[in-house]
Amino acid sequence: MDTVTRDLELLGSRVRYWEYGTRGNGPTIVVVHGYRGDHHGLEPVVNLLPDFHIVSPDLPGFGDSTPMTDAAHSIAGYGAWLRAFIEALGLGADAILLGHSFGSIVVAHAVADGLPARAVILINPIADDPAKVAGIGATKFYYAVARRLPERAARAWLSNPLVVQGMSVKLAKTRDRRLRRFIHGQHHAYFSRFGSRASIVEGFEASLSATVADVAAQITQPVLLVAGERDEVAPLAGQFALLDAFPDARLDVIPGVGHLIHYETPEAAAHAVRAFVTDLDA
Repeated sequence: MDTVTRDLELLGSRVRYWEYGTRGNGPTIVVVHGYRGDHHGLEPVVNLLPDFHIVSPDLPGFGDSTPMTDAAHSIAGYGAWLRAFIEALGLGADAILLGHSFGSIVVAHAVADGLPARAVILINPIADDPAKVAGIGATKFYYAVARRLPERAARAWLSNPLVVQGMSVKLAKTRDRRLRRFIHGQHHAYFSRFGSRASIVEGFEASLSATVADVAAQITQPVLLVAGERDEVAPLAGQFALLDAFPDARLDVIPGVGHLIHYETPEAAAHAVRAFVTDLDA
């Protein structure tokens, strides 16, 4: 698949984004990655859709994109950025929006706030109050400490390889040793590529401030939910409740996988996306 990398200035952020495929050849999907990730995370799914046109930015403050200076790193701020990004590229209402995890919150709230989209795809969507997630107290303490540390010390604290490894081990459900090594390698390579202490802590606080369920009833476009049967961050029970909250939605549950659908079962995710888009065209 042809890939082009470009930069764009939006809301004080130098945004780097990747285009896979050619505009006009196949449906266009704008991809919004999850918290502490960047565009690499969803590449295993993107690479299985070679006949699509996919636009995948690093969110401001993540990966190669610098933090925003003209908007807060909040759900509203990221929503304003997403609108500006789509308008700057001239994609219009024909684009399909895809969000993973934290990106699912950004996409859902932006669409509910009036961002035009042909349809919405949410992978591992955050349906329940994050305060209910096991271990959230320790995670909140971790980021609270980071907020109080000087920049250099905060970076070391947030990038601690033992913490990154522990997170990766907890999220991975596969028993395939080679795949587990790949997942851990991806997290060590990309989980700590953030713009500043302030932006990453603000992003974490934003992730606790809202859910997809908050705005599901306001989204009238067709919606695809792709959930992991063993997801501990976005538990399956909440996905069925979320399905009922949308006016027009369908749910694909992938067995045996948790919050890392994009790494562990990219083929199943790509199949679900392709089937959904095909039905849009029917």
